[in-house]
This record gives sequence, structure tokens and C-alpha cells, in this order.
Amino acid sequence: MKNTSPMRRLWQLAAAEHGRLRTAIALAALGVLAGIVPYWAAAEMITALLFGAAEPRFYLILCLIAFVGYALRSILYAQALALSHRAAFAVLRGIRTRVLEKLPKLPLGVVIDHASGAMKHTIVDQVESMERTIAHLWPEMTANTFGPLCIFVYLLFLDWRMALLSLVSIPVGMVFMAIVMRDYEKKYAGAVQATDEMNAAVVEYIGGIEVIKAFNQGTASYETFSEKVRANASYYYHWMLHCQLPMSVGKVVSPTTLITILPVGWLWYQDGTLPMDVFIQTIILSLGIAGPLLASMSFIDALAKVGTTVDAVDAFLSAEEQHHATEPIPVGTTDISVEQVSFAYDGKKTVLNNIHLTIRSGTLNAFVGASGSGKSTLARLIAGYWDVQDGSIRIGGHDLKDIPLPQLYDLVSFVAQDTYLFDDTIRENIRLGKPSARDTQVERAAEMAGCAAFIRRLAHGYDTRVGSGGSHLSGGERQRIAIARAMLKDAPIVILDEATAYIDPENEAVIQRAVAQLIAGKTVIIIAHRLSTIIDADTIFLIADGTVAAQGTHVQLLDGCMEYRSMWQAHISAKDGDADD
Repeated sequence: MKNTSPMRRLWQLAAAEHGRLRTAIALAALGVLAGIVPYWAAAEMITALLFGAAEPRFYLILCLIAFVGYALRSILYAQALALSHRAAFAVLRGIRTRVLEKLPKLPLGVVIDHASGAMKHTIVDQVESMERTIAHLWPEMTANTFGPLCIFVYLLFLDWRMALLSLVSIPVGMVFMAIVMRDYEKKYAGAVQATDEMNAAVVEYIGGIEVIKAFNQGTASYETFSEKVRANASYYYHWMLHCQLPMSVGKVVSPTTLITILPVGWLWYQDGTLPMDVFIQTIILSLGIAGPLLASMSFIDALAKVGTTVDAVDAFLSAEEQHHATEPIPVGTTDISVEQVSFAYDGKKTVLNNIHLTIRSGTLNAFVGASGSGKSTLARLIAGYWDVQDGSIRIGGHDLKDIPLPQLYDLVSFVAQDTYLFDDTIRENIRLGKPSARDTQVERAAEMAGCAAFIRRLAHGYDTRVGSGGSHLSGGERQRIAIARAMLKDAPIVILDEATAYIDPENEAVIQRAVAQLIAGKTVIIIAHRLSTIIDADTIFLIADGTVAAQGTHVQLLDGCMEYRSMWQAHISAKDGDADD
């Protein structure tokens, strides 16, 4: 794809609509030719008047020919645009469908790491910007280039000298426009980046408004938000200011074809080398050259944007997918083995380095370590968020790549610290764990997760809508719904990434009992900063700087690992401080 020009790539994306687009281009070209007819008729009438032809029927026929030409131009142009617009919207729908079908095939970690504002800008705004290119540029630019070419060829037939004179002003005007286009694609790429940053800031500001208000950070946070908005506006203002003078001069100079045709043509007429009728036809027809060409120049902006837009779409469509088998396989046990795994985000700094560990089926395991040590990354690799780059991860003796992704996702329940709820009812958010579950099963899972009490207090009970992202519920309530969802899923492997972080002390015992029921008889991985919650783990893995620094039970690590002992002492001191308060 990298060696394909943006326009050719866009034509490839529009493959399903080539028939309609080619027809639209042909109709538009015929419409431009029909639009030349009134110019020809006017030249004939003026010539006839100058030479004394006074037959009214002659002028009436020419007027009728001019009217038919104008009417045909309007009809053909309208039909061309109707066809091209239908094709354009079908292409946009197809591109968006392909992008949205592609997203589930991408590594889940890659999708999560993309800013939602930037993703929305690509899928909605940038794809929408292709509509002008597809619906207008191809039929109109092709036709508006074809029309002046036909006039020029006709003028060459009349008098090659006058034909060349008719073009003098156009390249002079184009020089000024070329100044603008010199770095247009680079400028447009900067505009896309500024817009992406603004969109991300808008999403972040709106999403974090509760925290902003709670900590009285409205002024500071609004300043950050408004700074991105001002930066976006400033970028466009200075870019347009830079373009204004050369574009204005170019548009003024290009149409002035008569500035050369009138004086030079008159001299040639005076010395007898240019017939009057040819002189008049050249004057009239030359007026039809610059207009269509300037109309074509209006698409320069669209042409420059195509490269950036197509690149953004191709970044999705050509992104590396996860390569897994497609046929389900029998997975007997849930033993997990991580063998010499190294991993880096986007080929940058290594996060995990030669990790080797084994987790036995039906055991409780914990990943502990400092923030940024790689605990969550390792857990997400086990859950299939990315495919490992070096080494392998096996479940039940099968490499993850030999397990189809749907089957792998069925094997693992992942409950994260920052859970997400859809703007739907509590019942449907829990049912996501098992879409085929009956209402009684959903309510049973809610009971086990300690949700039932607060759900009963709500006006609509299980049919209460939770708001965007679960905004109508507290952090602890959202977390319990996520645990209920995981219980309903009943996967044999459970990964809890600080899953009880938002639970208030009053409900901690309820949640601990819920978690105990969730993990009973399953293979469990807990990522925890509160070491007191994992002292009963069968194996604790201490992750430091992307490697397994130590492993063992709580007692074994206290005796044999100084780093773990220091972490434990710090945890105990913090708990004592909380108790004193």
C-alpha cells in the first residue's frame, strides 16, 4: 500500500462503485462540452452582426442552439452529481463498515491504547471528508479539465498563435497557487494532529468533569482544555493567513486571458494576418478556459487532504491483526505457562524481558511489584490482549495462537480496576458476561456479587440505566456490577487487576466474599498493591523491571526476598497509619 498513490488507493477503496463513478465522469464531461456551445453560438452571432447578416431566423436558430447547449449542460451535470453522490455515500458506508469490522480483529490492547477522540476523528470526520473527493473531485475535476482542453484544441485549429496567447495568464496565476501547495500536505497533517489533540482534550475534560469538580480543579483543567482549542484555532488562522495573498493573486491573474489576446490579436488583425471572425471567436471562447480550470483548482485542498486521510484509514485497515487458529480445540486444563516472553509496545522500550513462569490449574496466584514493572501487561498478554512477540504463552499445553480468539476470551474473565459500563440497564450490563443468560441467572450473579441491595434501592431496580460509562453509579457499585458480570460468565481463568480498588470499607467484606465465590475452583491471577489481600495466594510472583525477580508463598518471600519484605513493611506501616487516623 505504501507505494500506491493516495488517489489510486482511494479509487481502490471505491472499487464497488466504479461503474457509477465512471458514468458520472462521462456525463460531467459531456455536460462541459455542451456548456461550450453557448460560447460558440455567441461568437457566431457577433461575427454575423459585424459582417451585416440581418436574417432574424439565423439569430433565432443560434439562440436555440445556445439554449439547448445550456440545458444539456445543466441536465447532464445534475445527473452526474446525483450518480457520484450515491456512489460516494455508498463508498463511505463501505469504508466505515470495513474499519468497524477491522477493530475487533486488532489486538485489544491496541484499541484500548488509542485515544477515543482521535479514533472518532478518523472514523467519523476524516472518512466524511472523502465525500467531497469522491462525489465532486473525480467527475467535476475531470470534466473541468477536459472542457478547456477541447476549447484549446479548437483554438489551435482556428489559429495556433491565438490558442497559445489564451494560455499565458493561466500558468502565471498557477505559480502563485503553487507557492501555497508547496507544503500543503505537511500543513494539513499538522492540522489533523491539532484537531486530534483538541478532540482528545474535549473527551478527557467531559469524561473527567466529576473528578475536576470534586477536587476544585475546574480552572486549571479548563485552562488545559481551552489551550488545546485555542491551539487548534491558532493553527488554522495562521495557515489561512499564509495562504491568503498568493491564492488571491492566483485567482485574480489566471482568468485574465484577454490581457494578451486583445492587444496582440488587434495588431495581427490590423496587419491582415488574423481574420476578424477568428479574432472574435478566440475572444469569446477563451473566456471559457479559465473558469473550469479555476473550478478544478478549488479541488487542490481536497487533493492535498487525500493523502493524510487515506493514510489514516489505511492505518486501521492495514494494521496487524492477531493471528489465531479459527477452529476450536479441546483445552483440558487451565495450567498456564509463560516461556521466555519479551514484549514492547509498538517496538519501543521493552516492558517485559524474558519472563518465565508457571501457574497451576485451580491455584490462586498474585502479581506484585512497583507501578510500571509490567504486572498488568503480563496479565493482559495471558488474556490475549496482544500476541507475544518473543517466546510463547500456553494454556492447557496449547499455545495461545492455536486457540481461536473467541474461545480464548471465553476461557478468561478479566476484571480491571477501571471497568466500563454501557449506557444501558444494570440487567443488560451484567448480561454481557453471558448474553444467553436468563433474568434469574443475572439476578443470581448480582446477589453473589453483593449488588442486589443497592439495586433494590433504585427506582427501576435492574432496569435502571447506568449512564454513559456507568456515570450514574459510584465507583464501588460499578466494580460490583463488573464482578457480577464475571460471575455470570463463569470462565475457568479469572484475572483481577486491582478489582477491589474502589470498594469502600463498609462493603469490603461483602466484596471479598463475592470475589471468593467468583474465584472458587478456578485458576486465578490477582494483581494487587494491597499485599494483605493476597497473603493466602499459592504463589506470589514479584515483577521488577519486566522480569520475575522472585516467586513463592507469602512466608517464603518474607524470609528470602528483601524487596518483597520492604514492600510488606511499607504496606503494614500504611495500614497502621490508617488505623491511627
